[in-house]
Amino acid sequence: MEIVTKRFLLRDFVELDRSSFLNYQADPRSQIFSQGGEASPENSARLFETFCTWASEQPRLNYQLAIVQRREPYALVGCCGLRGRGYDAGEMELGIELAPDYWGRYAYAIEVGRALLDFGFRVLRLDVISGFTVSANVRVARLAWWMGAEIVTIRPGSTWMSKRGWSEVYWRITRAQWSNCSK
Repeated sequence: MEIVTKRFLLRDFVELDRSSFLNYQADPRSQIFSQGGEASPENSARLFETFCTWASEQPRLNYQLAIVQRREPYALVGCCGLRGRGYDAGEMELGIELAPDYWGRYAYAIEVGRALLDFGFRVLRLDVISGFTVSANVRVARLAWWMGAEIVTIRPGSTWMSKRGWSEVYWRITRAQWSNCSK
């Protein structure tokens, strides 16, 4: 599975990605919007294994892809995905995670987000792509706004979110909304 953008190759994870993935996951900056136990090396290793397993499932319900630079140094920039398990047919959840060293750099998330939306609506023929984020994550809020997404609900998050004064924001974009924004 590969999606090619101007600067990136979005592809299934391979064993050579493990070290880079685990390293950026361990960066304290990566953990700012995570619950304590989610940020452990063990959990990151489990996630990596899960992503590799998803790549071989048939039918495929989840696409969690490595974001790799197309030019030297061919670095792992983060991961992204469309996940359908637990959703109705025609809907998937979008997620983009950049390694902290690539935050705020040259519209990386916009380029990746555009590629995922195009893949989801054009190739997978989805009707809705949705996502969740922590209210304090303004980067994701800006990205969702740029994509033309609408906020569906804002609700109290888990206890760990509430303790920080954060909420959980659920957003979505329909095929029609994407068609209007991508023209």
